[in-house]
Amino acid sequence: MGSVEMCKYIASADASLLSMRNVDGETPLFLAALNGRKEVFLFLHYFSNNNHHPEPLDYSNCRRTDSDSILHSAIAGDYFDLAFQIIHLYGDLVNSVNQSGLTPLHLLANKPSVFRSGGHLGRFERIVYDAIMVKKLEVSTNNSQEQRPTTDTEKISYPENYEICVGLWSMAKKFALMVTEPLRQFGNERDLEASKNIATDDGAETKSAGSESSTLPHHLFPLNYQSCVDLFKFVFMMLSVIFGTGSANINKIRRKKEKHEWSVQIMDELLKRASMYEYDDDDSVPVNILQNKDQRTDPYTFDEGGNVTLAGTTEVEQHLTTKGEPKQQNNGEEKVNVKEKKTCETPILIAAKNGVTEMVEKIMESFPVAVHDMDANKKNIVLLAVENRQTYLYDLLLKKKSQKESIFDKVDNEGNSALHLAAKLGEYKPWLIPGEALQMHWEIKWYLFVKESMRPHFFSRYNDKNKTPRDIFSETHRELLKSGGEWLKKTSESCSLVAALIATVAFSTSTTVPGDFKDDTGSPTLENRPEFKAFAIASLIALCCSVTSLVMFLSILTSRYQERDFGKNLPRKLIVGLTSLFMSITSMMVCFCAGHFFILKDKLKSVAFPVYAVTCLPVTLFALAQFPLYIDLILATFKKVPQRGFKTTLH
Repeated sequence: MGSVEMCKYIASADASLLSMRNVDGETPLFLAALNGRKEVFLFLHYFSNNNHHPEPLDYSNCRRTDSDSILHSAIAGDYFDLAFQIIHLYGDLVNSVNQSGLTPLHLLANKPSVFRSGGHLGRFERIVYDAIMVKKLEVSTNNSQEQRPTTDTEKISYPENYEICVGLWSMAKKFALMVTEPLRQFGNERDLEASKNIATDDGAETKSAGSESSTLPHHLFPLNYQSCVDLFKFVFMMLSVIFGTGSANINKIRRKKEKHEWSVQIMDELLKRASMYEYDDDDSVPVNILQNKDQRTDPYTFDEGGNVTLAGTTEVEQHLTTKGEPKQQNNGEEKVNVKEKKTCETPILIAAKNGVTEMVEKIMESFPVAVHDMDANKKNIVLLAVENRQTYLYDLLLKKKSQKESIFDKVDNEGNSALHLAAKLGEYKPWLIPGEALQMHWEIKWYLFVKESMRPHFFSRYNDKNKTPRDIFSETHRELLKSGGEWLKKTSESCSLVAALIATVAFSTSTTVPGDFKDDTGSPTLENRPEFKAFAIASLIALCCSVTSLVMFLSILTSRYQERDFGKNLPRKLIVGLTSLFMSITSMMVCFCAGHFFILKDKLKSVAFPVYAVTCLPVTLFALAQFPLYIDLILATFKKVPQRGFKTTLH
């Protein structure tokens, strides 16, 4: 599948086969886009359009029965390299809609996993991610030699026993290109910087400082540090491959970054050609914005029969698809009367619901009027971000609050404000933390974060059901509050049992002195030995920490488990209890090793430390098993904004 050579022979024999459709109305060109076959698609495109005839393009093979275009299919399959070519070859498809009223930009907004904001990387993966360099997408030219695949006879032009040498030579060439790529980029940046300096000396400094700062990109490091940063990235990548963190894992991260970078590039190209927010002659009123009391935009509507209607178009225009192709109805007849219309959400609303911060920020920058878009329930981007717990997007909107403060005051069709929606507990709990008690803690933290970000007197109101945000929070979190209390009880009971055992052992140990006492002074005979000092200090620390841990867990068990207790009181007690428990366990093991060290004779002291390491292994494994919970608890307590979890991982 995807053989350019085979397609070339078949198309040359009978060109009419390029317009043949299968049961779903898919042409060969559409199937190539559907399966991501870029080379086959380019060949079929140039062959069907007489190779070098840009106008008029043949759009008849670009759609199937359900009105999905080749651009819809390429974006839906994450074939962004192919989608980039389609955008430049078939520009009118950017604003095409299918039977569901969705444009390619709608589909891209529904794929949060292809953006950087929709994925989560570990610490090592994040370092590799930042070090990897991804080339931008470029428009492919009509080069038949470049598109023609290499046959087996052309591929093997050397004896078979030379294959290893040829492979090594290919690897050396790739390595050389990888080494010189940062140097070439750095040289280009230096040349560009030098040309800017020359232009400034010739009078380019007449530009204002404000405009200059707005056009120059922001750098984390000074420009003269860029070569050092690139060198560090390259060295880190080479060490990762050499020492086996593995080219396979790096290739996974590379594919992930390619998807992230290319999706943003596709988004930029789609927004450049988007027509849903075009302005009229006075550059003040968008053409497709309906002027109603709700200030709601309905750029796409469709009826029950599947007829897509663009706001502001006539009935004749509604009959025609791109390039004047008639719409295909299920019954073969064209329908003019629209009985019942349903509103299709705009891309910025879908992006806000899915937390695609890149798209929301770009649309707000390109089309400022889009921030006033509302869905069928009169929810704007702020309400959708709060309702779906999109913390990073909401934090981004807060930074732009001074420019768009009015969108924070909106309510939906049920009279719910942003705080009402923050108080609701939905089926999906996105918080990246285990345990119902910590889930409840972050629900309270999210509610308070939204409350503090709003104007203080705006939320002293009821919704249409005569409920305050506080009422909604108590009603929807009742079950989570109950399960969180049970989780805390079980955790505290288990930990308090361990703390009590350690306290008992630590007390008996602290009252026992290794060795004997001096007859004249009554002081221990081993008091000047460093092992004795370690034993005494460790036993005292173990006793104090175990008692502290026991008191903290007992106070949790006797708590009332009310909502406000999960905000700060209970999480902090749990942190103190777990910290004291870990310290008491560590101190007890140090005390045991120091006391046992006196028993061993000098000839066995060389193997004492390995024996102690093996003895401490079970306790160490227990501590490591509980350590993630401890870290999550620390982050949940001291982070201002709750951290979302992500369903998508590297694959």
